[in-house]
Amino acid sequence: MLGAIPPRSSGFQARAEAARLRSWLDDGSETGVTGQVLSGLGGVGKTQLAADYARSVLHARKVDVLVWVNAASRDAVLVAFAQAGEVLCRADARERERAAEMFLGWLEAAPGHPRCRWLVVLDDVVDPGDLHRLWPPPHPHGRTLVTTRRRDAALVGDGRPRVDVGTFTSQEATSYLTKALDVPERPAQPVETAALARDLGFLPLALSQAAAYLVDTGQGIADYRALLADRTRTLADAAPDHLPDDQEDAVAAAWSLSVERADCLRPVGLARPMLCLASMLDPNGIPQAVFTSTSALDYLALTRAHTHPGGVPAPHAPAGASSAPTAQDAVLALRAAHRLSLLDHTLDDHVRTVRVHQLVQRATRDSLPADARRHMAHAAADALMDAWPESELDTRFAQALRANTSALAHLAEGADLYSDGVHHVLYRAGRSLGESGQFAAAVDHFRALHEKADHYLGADHPDTLAARNNCASWRGEAGDAAGAADAFAELVSDRRRVQGADHPDTLAARHNLARWRGEAGHMAKAAAALAELVEVQSRVQGADHPNTLAVRHSLARWRGELGNAAGAADALTELLADQLRVQGADHLNTLAVRHSLARWRGELGNAAEAADALTELLADQLRTQSPTHPNTLAVRHSLARWQGEAGDAAGAAEAFAALASDRRRVQGPDHPDTLAARHNLAYWRGEAGDAAGAAEAFAALASDRRRVQGPDHPDALMTQREVLAWTERAKGGGMPEVEDRLRLHGWAARLWAKRPARPTRP
Repeated sequence: MLGAIPPRSSGFQARAEAARLRSWLDDGSETGVTGQVLSGLGGVGKTQLAADYARSVLHARKVDVLVWVNAASRDAVLVAFAQAGEVLCRADARERERAAEMFLGWLEAAPGHPRCRWLVVLDDVVDPGDLHRLWPPPHPHGRTLVTTRRRDAALVGDGRPRVDVGTFTSQEATSYLTKALDVPERPAQPVETAALARDLGFLPLALSQAAAYLVDTGQGIADYRALLADRTRTLADAAPDHLPDDQEDAVAAAWSLSVERADCLRPVGLARPMLCLASMLDPNGIPQAVFTSTSALDYLALTRAHTHPGGVPAPHAPAGASSAPTAQDAVLALRAAHRLSLLDHTLDDHVRTVRVHQLVQRATRDSLPADARRHMAHAAADALMDAWPESELDTRFAQALRANTSALAHLAEGADLYSDGVHHVLYRAGRSLGESGQFAAAVDHFRALHEKADHYLGADHPDTLAARNNCASWRGEAGDAAGAADAFAELVSDRRRVQGADHPDTLAARHNLARWRGEAGHMAKAAAALAELVEVQSRVQGADHPNTLAVRHSLARWRGELGNAAGAADALTELLADQLRVQGADHLNTLAVRHSLARWRGELGNAAEAADALTELLADQLRTQSPTHPNTLAVRHSLARWQGEAGDAAGAAEAFAALASDRRRVQGPDHPDTLAARHNLAYWRGEAGDAAGAAEAFAALASDRRRVQGPDHPDALMTQREVLAWTERAKGGGMPEVEDRLRLHGWAARLWAKRPARPTRP
């Protein structure tokens, strides 16, 4: 054997990768695989896997010659190969190039030479270019094993595939810590051990150093976890005084060389700031659109000035480089970091394109001063806002943006996202929760946001009041209409005091107050308040202002809810003419008025006319918006309802079946609109003659509503009453009266008017 195989670490785990490695290389003569490139983040245990394989084949006498090379540079490889040439070929090691060439020729074993089984291990290849013309030749009796942090295409080929090595599994990590920490004075604690393994991201290097720290200091796992979580401390503070297993780098410094090299790759100087940006987001997946957004590119442009935000030098910023990086530059910067295994960049997943180990993120943040981290937090928040679509047609993408906002809010320090007022992304994330149907989660989000805004900005700051506005609105959506009305009554009072009676935000709060009073059953009060508000809006903002038109829309609705369907239809007819004149035929608000007008004409007994109007509206919706847009789905909902009211119950059931399927696919199975479509599907199935099927469908829906919305939510209670009604009808009895039966049947039409003026931020 030439070279020294690194000793086995004290906590070596028999990983699945080790068995696969032996299988692949041992069968190489049959499969054509005569080499492997073990690639992965620094600290995942690549060298230990290679050493385990080398020892196993050596002890089993499966190789005659084993050469272990520390391949951190071309010179190191040449020296090792020259020494091997001296031993095996009697070459002169002082002539390194010639001796290395002779060694490689010996490995190739010309025909007629006796059979010789060999293994060459190239450990820790830093630059693929270092191996130019130095690759061991493919040979049926020879094997080449490479460990590297690189993922360059130049490393693979000639029966030498790349194998990506990840962290320990949860079980492997917990097993390692249990063994390392199970000493007489500190018995193993399974729950805390598993939690620490998660905190360290199952990274072998971090696990070994944490175990050494705990043994050396005698601290408990809970204290060490608190140290890791303390943002005033760094990873260096959690490292042992003496590293175990002859390790050279503490976790805090394990990736510094990789970052330097990635930053030298094209586009030069952008990999580091890209990694900085990623360090503020969700380690489990960041959409590429965040990194190619305008705000992200603006952030990268700062590095072109040779300085990171906050005054940190950008050591490899190229002189004369353009000050305006492109989206392609951003992608190439991600690829540069990917090539050094600093992050995973998956091109075929637009939702979770980029993944970064949590300790790489932590080390990156620790390396920067507080002002630089503050700039990064704002840059990340701006990039998320740029990537966030107004209409969330891709639920996975929306979930990823919310997860990244949550991660950012957790990682940002103190008032970072509140220094200039509440950052818009925090409002957007809460709105996204609500619009995805997670009303209770939206309430919790805005309640917490209000508390922080109150703390950092004060109770009377416009952003603090906006958080209260959103919290109250989603409280109503969650089923507490009375509570929402009370909250808005208080908010209107405070806005009058702070902003004045005629301020647009005060008027918006009055609009919301009227809406929730109506939803709570006080429809006459709602209509009266809105009639008064129309006059104020006209005086303050003008008769043609969109807010004034929106109030008129709401007023028409509540007049209809009070029983004056004809008055509602007349008011909406007048409003439609004004909408067409002011905002145009294709404006969202104009289409909304047409939707409401169709409803109230139907309520007057003109079901066929309503269906015809909605058919025309649906065509315009499809022309101006996508088939999966929430408003398009809402029109389909209303059209199916009035189709049934016009006498085609079977057609209505069929339409609601298709709609429920589309809503489930687009919005998710638990979204309130999906549940509403299922409600109507069950109803019209019953009206079409299948009372038993209706009862069964309502029973399943009632169970889901209790799970999603809670047993006391009005919709859950109403659905349970439908179960009883249709069960009785299926038995041959009459159809008992069900209070508010048609409330959900008219749900879609109200989608247009139920959010009259909910500002997300002043």
